[in-house]
Amino acid sequence: MTPDDRARLLQQIWWAGVEAVRGDTAVAHALDHDPIPRPDLILAVGKAAVAMAKPAFARFGPVRTLAITKQDHGEPGLGFEVLEASHPVPDASSLAAGARLLAEVQAAPPGSHLLLLVSGGASALVEAPRPGVGLDDIMGLNRALLASGKDIAAMNAERTKLSQIKGGGLLGHFRGARVTVLAVSDTRGDLIETIGSGIGLCHPRDGLAQECRIVASNTVARAAAAAKAEALGLTVRLNAETLYDDVAASAELMASELGGPGLYVWGGEPTVILPPNPGLGGRNQALALRMAQVIQGAPDVSVLVAGTDGSDGPTTAAGGLVDGTTWTEAAPAALSAADSGTFLDQRGALFVTGPTGTNVMDLALALRA
Repeated sequence: MTPDDRARLLQQIWWAGVEAVRGDTAVAHALDHDPIPRPDLILAVGKAAVAMAKPAFARFGPVRTLAITKQDHGEPGLGFEVLEASHPVPDASSLAAGARLLAEVQAAPPGSHLLLLVSGGASALVEAPRPGVGLDDIMGLNRALLASGKDIAAMNAERTKLSQIKGGGLLGHFRGARVTVLAVSDTRGDLIETIGSGIGLCHPRDGLAQECRIVASNTVARAAAAAKAEALGLTVRLNAETLYDDVAASAELMASELGGPGLYVWGGEPTVILPPNPGLGGRNQALALRMAQVIQGAPDVSVLVAGTDGSDGPTTAAGGLVDGTTWTEAAPAALSAADSGTFLDQRGALFVTGPTGTNVMDLALALRA
């Protein structure tokens, strides 16, 4: 099996995992198998907001529907309104989107039913700061958190301190009778308290019926990837959600588990500590480059590491696809400068997908022939 053959198989398998957790697929499946009453208002927020809103609007429309998503993640001709905002660092568009989201929730009348569709990325895409907190405070905190190496739960806990709408604050303004939350999980443990910094968390109150369902997760994506590999005649050696450490430690873990021929599947969301003035890249590109070091010179191994949302850090790439020829003497400097994206681009090893319609953390695949 040539490197091109392995690359082709890895991409097929990765996409099979992602297709299984697309927002439209997940929401449509949820509505088919466990129907909900017709909502009076549909709000969707996150990187998968548009994909999640489409089947809901098709099922219940015409219903007032608003989707708030990342810049360049909208689509024309949807029949409902889409706002685009900034990610991963919020800006003025995020505050405008947050104000609009809060206004929609506050305007819902007594007796109404809200369908809230939540996916990862909402932490940056929508914000309504607490009194006395300005945009500079929000931007500064997010930049510091992204460079800190903290995991998503720790980052979201800090973000919530400055926000009126995170940690259950948004739905605290809902005065209707019923709220249904469908969520695509991008956090460890699939907890609504941490997805989008708890934008879909609803604290109990008298007279409010509430339901929350996780409709897609990393577990589902990994299972679909493994099933695709088996359908292609490959042996699945490992399927584990264990990538929650620093990218260097995550690479060591992957290397220790990489054994005989077959496919290895990992999921999770590793962390990275950034130096001052980092270069171009994200955690997936950094992990892919570290795996290139692990397999350098090996003629029979390829590794694909990518974010299921199609974006890795502040870049347009999802991650990297490397083999035994990718690593060169220039790679250590790229890692030190957090410039793995530039290096991988020069080596033809970037993995670019565009928006995927989902966000269930990261998938890492290794194929040994």
